[in-house]
Amino acid sequence: MARIDQTPFQAHILDLSHDGRGVARREGGTNDGKTVFVSGALPGETVMVQQTSRSRSFDQAKTLEVVEASPDRVEPRCLHFGVCGGCVLQHLAEDKQIHAKQRVLLENLERIGHVTPGEVLPSLVDAAWGYRRKGRFSVRRVEKKGKTLVGFREQDPRFVADIDECHTVVPEIGMKISALSALVDSMDARSVLPQIEFIAGDEARALVFRHLEPLSEGDLQKLRDFAAAEDFAIYLQPKGLDSVHTLDDAPPPKLSFRLAPWDVELLFRPLDFIQVNGSLNEKMIARTLELLDVQPGERVLDLFCGLGNFTLPLARTAAEVVGVEGDAGLVARARQNAEHNGLANAEFHMADLTTDLCQERWFKQGFDKLLLDPARAGALEVLKQIPLDGIKRIVYVSCHPGSLARDAGYLVNERGWKLKSAGVMDMFPHTAHVESIAVFER
Repeated sequence: MARIDQTPFQAHILDLSHDGRGVARREGGTNDGKTVFVSGALPGETVMVQQTSRSRSFDQAKTLEVVEASPDRVEPRCLHFGVCGGCVLQHLAEDKQIHAKQRVLLENLERIGHVTPGEVLPSLVDAAWGYRRKGRFSVRRVEKKGKTLVGFREQDPRFVADIDECHTVVPEIGMKISALSALVDSMDARSVLPQIEFIAGDEARALVFRHLEPLSEGDLQKLRDFAAAEDFAIYLQPKGLDSVHTLDDAPPPKLSFRLAPWDVELLFRPLDFIQVNGSLNEKMIARTLELLDVQPGERVLDLFCGLGNFTLPLARTAAEVVGVEGDAGLVARARQNAEHNGLANAEFHMADLTTDLCQERWFKQGFDKLLLDPARAGALEVLKQIPLDGIKRIVYVSCHPGSLARDAGYLVNERGWKLKSAGVMDMFPHTAHVESIAVFER
């Protein structure tokens, strides 16, 4: 392993990387000109740093002292910032964070896709704190500290951050981390609980305890007491996803959220995918529907539809919406949600959208508009197959600017479409995560 020189050195920060670190160049010696990625530093700053790792093409370092601060630097709200890996941008003013994310999107479109949007859409933002309604806490018993840690991973992912609260998580959960840690620390099974999933609906909050060994009656009683005292629904997960069940097999609570502008309520289960930021999600749906511009009588294909987050609001306007999703459980819940909301013009199909789709019944039915909201891997496989001749407009919602840029390059440079507009949405404030949306026309 290459030796790391931990002698502090001064660096001038030239740029911000896609993952929220400052970018500098080494000066002098054999490393002159070598790129250094510096955590906790902002463009324009002069900082004292210490190297943390090295490779042939770049080094990594952490900020020890800010010598000359950027005017965009602010005091992080969280005492754990810089150690906890949940956030990397709390030191950057909130209004500058979204500008940095917009730059990441546009640079990816140009560098990877070789495309430029005709228009840059206004950025979508909402509350920057207390927004996160779904996530996973890691759990680790640390004998040296004499306690059990519950929280997010540190920036060094080998460790769990020692935190008492989280201001980005909805307060009903984020302010309960200390109580949750005390609960787990009191349990016999504290060394065999690797993670706790959390999710919040409009009316109920749920915790899913993953446990590697059966729980004692004493531990079960502690979970019952905690659930009653803190108003949580408790689920247990002894094995795979299919093993999740409520504590004592009690009737499950109603987990749901409303999309009031479209008079839609979405029901979900505790490990289902839902958009993390509820308020931003509603704004994102509104913008998506505006950009898709569905007219009465039109048919819409919604790929990677999940629970029906976009499908059901679309069904309020479209003649018919067909949603396709690869997860059988989500498809079942989407159908349940359509029935729950009295929407007979939304139908759902299960299909692996990375495989050959030519035998699927819905595949060649003909659609007027296409909506895509894929996972990080993007939608290239399905775009190469889908008949696009009759489609007037495509709206692509993305959680990864690199895969969006690649797919945009394919649509524009190989299929003859035009990238009409693109923009970013701050689904995860204070993180480097970039959510974006793009519109393609003939």
